[in-house]
Order: sequence, then structure tokens, then C-alpha cells
Amino acid sequence: MMELVFVIVILGILASVAIPKLAVTRDDAIIAKGKSQVAAIRSGIAMQRSKNMLENRIQANGFFPTNLDLIAAASNDGDRLFNSSDGNTSNILEYPIFSEATKNGGWGKTGANAYTFRVMGVNHTFTYNNATGIFNCTDGSSICTQLMQ
Repeated sequence: MMELVFVIVILGILASVAIPKLAVTRDDAIIAKGKSQVAAIRSGIAMQRSKNMLENRIQANGFFPTNLDLIAAASNDGDRLFNSSDGNTSNILEYPIFSEATKNGGWGKTGANAYTFRVMGVNHTFTYNNATGIFNCTDGSSICTQLMQ
């Protein structure tokens, strides 16, 4: 009986050490996912600009895409972000990111050229400036800084 008590105590100690480490790892994975998606969006903006320049397709703001997708206002869950449904205009990403604004690691659209990315239950705001082609996190938090690296 004593051996069983010792095994349970040892398992409890191991669990108390391992569980906090796993929670941090999940948040780090969500930040890494966000960083890669921000890099892909920025790359897509640059590619769309180059495509517009090659085709001499001047937008109202020069060669930068006017919008990152065809959704005019706030998105609903399941909407295609950073990709148009027709496959021609505003295809910043070849494969869209679907709006999941209420989930950690999910994107949402809050208005014209304004987006959020959710990390640890907090939405971090991103804006796209179509005059300069800059896609940045604008809330100034430490998570925002990590997403922009």
C-alpha cells in the first residue's frame, strides 16, 4: 500500500511540473502561427503589387492592392480573409484564412482594412495602409511586437 501512495505522490509532482510548461508551449505555438501568417500576408501584398506593376494596373493608390479581401465590413465566422472568392482580384493569399475571431489563433475583420488576431483570449489589432502597402499590428502590446518580428 505504501508503494502505491509513493507512486501517486511522484505522479502528482511530475504533473505539477509538466502542465504549466504545456500551457506556455501552446501560446508560443499560436504566436508562431500568427507570425508565419503575418509574413505570408505581407509577402502576398508585395506579390500583388508586383503583379499590378507588371500588368500596368494602377489602383487609386498606386500599385498596392486597395483591399486585402472583398469583405467590406466586419467578418462573420467562416468568411474568407485575405482572398477573394472569384480567384482574380485581391488574392493576397492563394489559400484563404477563414475568419474565426472568437478562437485563439483566429483572425477576424473589424472594418475596412482592419483585422484582429486572437492570442491568449485578447484580440490584437492589425491595419493595412493601402497607400503604403504596410500591414502592421497597431495596439503596441508585447504580443503585438512578437507577431511583427
